[in-house]
Amino acid sequence: MSDRTTLDQPVPGHAVLLDLRAGGYAPSHADADAEAAVYRALAAPQPVGERRFLVVDDADRLIAHQRLYERLSSYGPAQIVCLAVGAPGERTLRRTLTLGPPPAGVLWLLDDFRGPDAGALRPLVDVLATPEVFDAVLRGLGRIVNGVAVPSVRILEHDLTDEARARAWRQAIEALTGPDVPTPASIGPVPGELALLLDESVPRSLAGHAWLPAHGRAGAQLSACEDALDEAIEGHARVRGAAGLFGAAGRDADLPGDLERLAQALVRFRNTVADAFALAGGTRPTIEERGLLRDRGVQLPEMPREITRTGIVPALRDHTHELIGRRLPLRSVAARLTALAARTAPAGSAARLSRLDAICGPAQLDRLTARHPFLTGGPAPSAAAVTGLLAAIAGLWAGVGWALGPAVGLLAALLAQRMGRRRPNRSPDGRLDGGGSTGTVPRLFGGLAGGLAGAGAGSWLGLPLWVGAPAFAVATIAVVLLALRDWTRGVDDWWDRADPEGAGRVLKEIQALVVTTAVHDWLFADVRHHCSDGAGAVARLLKGLAATAQAHGGKEDRDPYGWETPAPETGATTPAAGARRGEPTGWDWDDSADGAGYGAVHGSWPGGGTSGGAWPGDPRFGGDDPHPATAPAPPTAPTPPAPAPKWLERRYGDGGPALVDTLNGDLVEGVVTLLDTCWAGIERDPGNAGRAPLDRQMNELLDETRTRLERDAAASPPPGRDRGERPDAARLTGVAPEAVARLIAAADDDPALTVPLCGPEHLRLLTHEPGAVRRVRFVPETMRRGTTGDDIWRGAVEDVVWTDSGRHAGVLRLVPLRADVVRTVREEEGGAP
Repeated sequence: MSDRTTLDQPVPGHAVLLDLRAGGYAPSHADADAEAAVYRALAAPQPVGERRFLVVDDADRLIAHQRLYERLSSYGPAQIVCLAVGAPGERTLRRTLTLGPPPAGVLWLLDDFRGPDAGALRPLVDVLATPEVFDAVLRGLGRIVNGVAVPSVRILEHDLTDEARARAWRQAIEALTGPDVPTPASIGPVPGELALLLDESVPRSLAGHAWLPAHGRAGAQLSACEDALDEAIEGHARVRGAAGLFGAAGRDADLPGDLERLAQALVRFRNTVADAFALAGGTRPTIEERGLLRDRGVQLPEMPREITRTGIVPALRDHTHELIGRRLPLRSVAARLTALAARTAPAGSAARLSRLDAICGPAQLDRLTARHPFLTGGPAPSAAAVTGLLAAIAGLWAGVGWALGPAVGLLAALLAQRMGRRRPNRSPDGRLDGGGSTGTVPRLFGGLAGGLAGAGAGSWLGLPLWVGAPAFAVATIAVVLLALRDWTRGVDDWWDRADPEGAGRVLKEIQALVVTTAVHDWLFADVRHHCSDGAGAVARLLKGLAATAQAHGGKEDRDPYGWETPAPETGATTPAAGARRGEPTGWDWDDSADGAGYGAVHGSWPGGGTSGGAWPGDPRFGGDDPHPATAPAPPTAPTPPAPAPKWLERRYGDGGPALVDTLNGDLVEGVVTLLDTCWAGIERDPGNAGRAPLDRQMNELLDETRTRLERDAAASPPPGRDRGERPDAARLTGVAPEAVARLIAAADDDPALTVPLCGPEHLRLLTHEPGAVRRVRFVPETMRRGTTGDDIWRGAVEDVVWTDSGRHAGVLRLVPLRADVVRTVREEEGGAP
């Protein structure tokens, strides 16, 4: 028996198909091949406690195959439905007790299902292999005498056109893989465990830790810097006011020396930190390295509780699932994970030296120690003009103004000279002096000239005493106040140019850099390595899966089942063939040649399609092999496909709105399942986990999804998954279910409801008792869920068998035979196995 005697891709949970017909194997090896076929059928996986076998056999060989049927029950009780294909001239059926009810039954097919018409069995076999229909038919046969009946059927098939199926598959693969994208600059939101590695924040449990204790080298140097800064700030506060200009505080203050000591302390502290950064590399510090860091005054705590190495991979898994769950293409997810791997990869504390130089480099230190000049009083002309004006006001006192006016100008010059002697950029011993200008000379000449001019004006005007005396007092006070203002402004300006307070900001930034380095480059080094390697491993896996899916999508395997329909002849008028090409067929199902279909009696079938059309030949049922091993023959004129049997109504859709999303969802869930098998390896060895290819598993996922697309437009869920909110068949195929509802609700006594699978000459072999006929109405569950409401199924009978999957709906009548037609043979001597 050939390898095509059993279904190459069996549907999980369905009955196991076994073809024992004479055309299925070479006659010279009939016994051995038949035995091997039975053993393969027995080895096929089936649900626990359920053993269903759908056997296709020649009606005249049931007795000869008695031992084969008995062997099907050798591993335990088995249920068998036998499709006995008879010849038109047969008038009796001989079968053994093995095929008797209740565990078995026979459907006698007296129509011509041999030779060119053998492929017409395929829809009937698909229906009977469904476990719900299989059980219902077996129960019906058990209520019939001898357990033998002739089937009378009407089947509607909802499917996709070849173009729609190929287009949906291509779009689903493109949505799954996506185009090649560059590594994004932004990673987006990530779980909390991973966020700690990205924003350089400090865990809350380490907020109060003393990273640079005061008793350590770095801590002592930090304290020296802070003390020097405090002294400089305190000295500046004493010098900038009247006390600095007129009191002893200004004479004793040594601001240049304070700044020099601050700069030296800052350099020592900076060098100690740089030395600590250069010690540790990109891994977690060893015990020896911790000791060296402790010698330099850096105290490392234990690993914080907020993050652990064991929590990284679960967080990475949740992040990956979240990205994939948002239906991002695999390559986009891989790009984000690549960016995450780059961001979390530890660069080592030595890489922080450049940041340390930017915070506290030569420019900052030179600014602190530079000899900035002390400048006050503004430009010389303005200083002379202001002093001259005040001296002129003082000289308005008639008579004595000749002495008071120049005296005020001299006072202004003396105050300017005092500011020069007590300038803040000069140390008391004169060792450090930045020089400066206070405008003494301009004030002197401007004051003398203004005083004389004011005295002359006062004498000429002859102003009384009560005018001259107040003017002198106001001018004197103004000179002193203006000198204090210029002194304070000059001191503050020099302080701002030296910017000692900037050293305080530098100290804070260096401390923050030490904390960041200690946390992320030392404490988190192993965790960052683990996260970076893990993210890189997942990114490599996703890129490999995307490449496998893209390569698989390019195969364009239009016929994984081996049922491919030959291309119709150009200009062929077969409506179903046109539908397979995606051409509109309208809503008329009355175009069949004989007009005897259900549509001819009850009017047009909505949704398109016809009872005529191509039906593929199947090598398992005697059809031609669509993939011959020999070289193809020279091209010949295409042969129009044979019309479909009268009992089959085909309707093809161009794909519903939910088809691509459903396929993509199945593939996404499958990818997540594949990744679930890799997380343990990523946890153990992330550096090598991403190098193990998943090509075989991914191809199996793609093959399984494509198989369901071919079988029932992906209406059934993947194996082992709940149906959930899966879209109905109408939204997947684009074919409305109203025609199915009308067929199921049709009256049982309608003579055109079903077509008996026998010739007119066999009708006298059937019983004519109406109550003896058993009926099975079957509809896929996907044609009930998600429809436009209960109105479509309002007239449906209660005994409808709702199948879990499939693309066929219809009515199957089991018509009993007369008692004298079926003969039961207990044993046949010398029969072949």
